[in-house]
Amino acid sequence: MLDRPSIAPQDKVSSVVRRMLSERSITRPVGENDDLRQAGLSSLDMVNLVLTIEAELDVRIPESEITPANFRSIALISKLVNSLLGST
Repeated sequence: MLDRPSIAPQDKVSSVVRRMLSERSITRPVGENDDLRQAGLSSLDMVNLVLTIEAELDVRIPESEITPANFRSIALISKLVNSLLGST
């Protein structure tokens, strides 16, 4: 069995969000604590973000946790994912 370096959940979250921003032609710099809606992501983008985070990080986000407050920034999404994975 090969030991591969694992990518930290927050790095994966950041990568997913930055890829989505790029796909939407949003080119302005977005920091870890910047509001993603203000950066240009729409409500539909946010739904797609939830689904993509679940698929790419192999985590199930409970419906009760899918709130604007939890998906406002890269940092908040990372915090949620870390708590769900038990690696706070």
